[in-house]
Amino acid sequence: MPEQQPAPQIRVLGGNPSDEDVAAVTAVLAAALDELAGESRRRGDEGPTGWQVSQRAIRAPLPFGAWRDFRA
Repeated sequence: MPEQQPAPQIRVLGGNPSDEDVAAVTAVLAAALDELAGESRRRGDEGPTGWQVSQRAIRAPLPFGAWRDFRA
């Protein structure tokens, strides 16, 4: 059985919202949080980005005089 998380607590600091107003805000916030959590999970499963894949390892510097015998 999945572990149940405590219900989020929302405090209204001003105004006098109706029960419907509070329910609407709660639904919008819950949907936004679910979407963000889903994006985070998808990003974690993708592997390296295109930028990371295109990067080559830095080669060691050429020794002094390595191009001396180069003939074009």
